[in-house]
Amino acid sequence: MEVIHLKYPHQLQQRKSMQPYSLALGFFDGVHRGHQAVIKAAKEEGDKRDIQTAVMTFDPHPSLVLGGRNEKVFYITLLQQKLQLFKELGVDAVFVVHFTSDFAKLSPAAFIDTFIRALNIQHVTAGFDFSFGAFGKGTMDEMRALSNGDYGVTVVEKQNDNVEKISSTRIRKLLQDGEMEAAKALLGRPFEISGIVIHGDKRGRTIGFPTANVQALEGTYIPASGVYAVRLLVQNNWYDAVCNVGYKPTFKDPNDKQLSIEVHILNFNKNIYGEEVHVTWYKRIRSERKFEGIEALKTQIEKDKQETIRYFNDL
Repeated sequence: MEVIHLKYPHQLQQRKSMQPYSLALGFFDGVHRGHQAVIKAAKEEGDKRDIQTAVMTFDPHPSLVLGGRNEKVFYITLLQQKLQLFKELGVDAVFVVHFTSDFAKLSPAAFIDTFIRALNIQHVTAGFDFSFGAFGKGTMDEMRALSNGDYGVTVVEKQNDNVEKISSTRIRKLLQDGEMEAAKALLGRPFEISGIVIHGDKRGRTIGFPTANVQALEGTYIPASGVYAVRLLVQNNWYDAVCNVGYKPTFKDPNDKQLSIEVHILNFNKNIYGEEVHVTWYKRIRSERKFEGIEALKTQIEKDKQETIRYFNDL
């Protein structure tokens, strides 16, 4: 899969000729089941025309450039994970458009001229609520009206489960509430984060439950605090594990608000400091709480471990 980084207007001028593409257009945070429907529809159009399928996404999140929010932006899927998911969906090329102030000022017509016609896009597929151009004024109706027959347009209707629309906003709320099984149903796969194993306080090994302290990559959306059944990928192998997300209230000063992600890997005794790991989240076992002493904590961790083993045995 080819990854093409574009920055308006300079890097566009460097590309003299482009093969034709069927394009899926969107931000695609989460690459959830609704996004997958858009990409699948674009791929079907590409197959009909015997041309390659491309995805166009944007980086960073528009709100970081446009303002209007002061809090930090956290992503369901960071760019590298998005690219991997696109590849798994059979995409041939990805246009990563750097979202800048200049790009945000493009009129809908200028966006089409620059990012559709100039890139030799033969067909455009997007969700019913996708907007483009300055102030998001361009709609998919306008995408079709401005085509002049130069490209086809497919609008993918709202994708629902048996409750409501499948959306990134809804998935974020589920992650915020620790509802990992419901998030998995909307994503079409378990929620996943990536990070590096760093040195922690090493208290886990002193009580018989050594943990890998995972520092998540910058911008990662972290689920609600609590204890989870997870799987961890390290050195090309997957392991069942118990993960605690939180502030370790049994040991820490309550005013210390440094969030930690600690993973006790079952049947594992390797040194993995500095390794990149991937953690997939399956089920929240319980909320984080303070225990009266070490023995009470050890008893509870053993219960969490046994519940995790039962959960994965039943999958």
